[in-house]
Amino acid sequence: MPTGSRKVAITGVALADCGRVDGTTPYALHAQAARRALADAGLDRELVDGLASAGTGTLAPAEIAEYLGLRPTWVDSTSVGGSTWEVMAAHAADAIAAGHANAVLLVYGSTARADIKEGRRTGTLSFGARGPLQFEVPYGHTLIAKYAMAARRHMIEHGTTIEQLAQIAVQARANAALNPEAMFRDPITVDDVLSGPMIADPFTKLHCCIRSDGGAAVLLVAEEYVRDCRTAPVWVLGTGEFVSHVSMSEWPDFTVSPAAVSGRLAFERAGVRPEEIELAEIYDAFTYMTLVTLEDLGFCGKGEGGSFVEKGRLRVEGGDLPVNTDGGGLSAQHPGMRGLFLLVEGVRQLRGEAGARQVRRPDGSAPGLAVASGTGGWFCSSGTVVLGR
Repeated sequence: MPTGSRKVAITGVALADCGRVDGTTPYALHAQAARRALADAGLDRELVDGLASAGTGTLAPAEIAEYLGLRPTWVDSTSVGGSTWEVMAAHAADAIAAGHANAVLLVYGSTARADIKEGRRTGTLSFGARGPLQFEVPYGHTLIAKYAMAARRHMIEHGTTIEQLAQIAVQARANAALNPEAMFRDPITVDDVLSGPMIADPFTKLHCCIRSDGGAAVLLVAEEYVRDCRTAPVWVLGTGEFVSHVSMSEWPDFTVSPAAVSGRLAFERAGVRPEEIELAEIYDAFTYMTLVTLEDLGFCGKGEGGSFVEKGRLRVEGGDLPVNTDGGGLSAQHPGMRGLFLLVEGVRQLRGEAGARQVRRPDGSAPGLAVASGTGGWFCSSGTVVLGR
């Protein structure tokens, strides 16, 4: 549990408009998501005394607070890539538990896809050749190449096949087909994945996440505020965070992600075991990220991820561990730092509000335990949050 005497719950979650959202700004998407999350919780904006945001610039919390009309006494701008939002959720939960804040809003918005259409780069991530990166960038070592190299290492060491990795994309698309908010919903096959244009060997196009616009918001509150909310609480049971490397030469093992540490910490602090988890929301910028994170969270042994993902195990319909139930970054939406979307979907599932993609127990009830695990950079960082109904 978070460190402190108060329990912490998520009571409001929402998405801003996602997919292709032309004619707007990241700030407007922040505001749209924030308003929707507060309405979801049924709480007034004046109760929010904490704000966490990243991605709009060096003054992100101050910029977003001013835009939203907030004056928070607790802020966080931790930026560690895709794991940012799970790490921020951990910090917010600890702050609330310790009495340093009562209601913390995590909010994000990005026009990553519209920026490309308009020829802009505003609001997108840019990694210059400074610091540790100066030793890799001159050789054309792109972000996707780093993921591809890690995937190839896993294939060599453990016999993982490209067909097994393709299964992850196929099952993500099957889940997206059940989600009316997903950007891509048409079914795909393993052959479709394998025959696509090569991006970075061994990844073809469908091994890679989509690029979209969008935003999301999550509201965390102290337990005494739960009774004033219109939604059922989803409790933050345990969190973990870990930073691994930036230079690929400093990554000890390409087949072990930082989720091996953040996941262990989160499960230990929550007092639950991986086998008790009923669904998992995992950052999936590439298919290999899903596979290795499943291994490192303890859902299967090291090197067993390939066989684990076969036979539809990750599907909402018929899978015994539904993963990325909204379609994930591979099919639903990926506006830059997708970690906040994992928390939104996990909460919706535990509240039984996911519609056609709702995961259900044999008795028809909603699941009781979920995990959200975000990965940042090129397996540079990880944040894991265990959620309970």
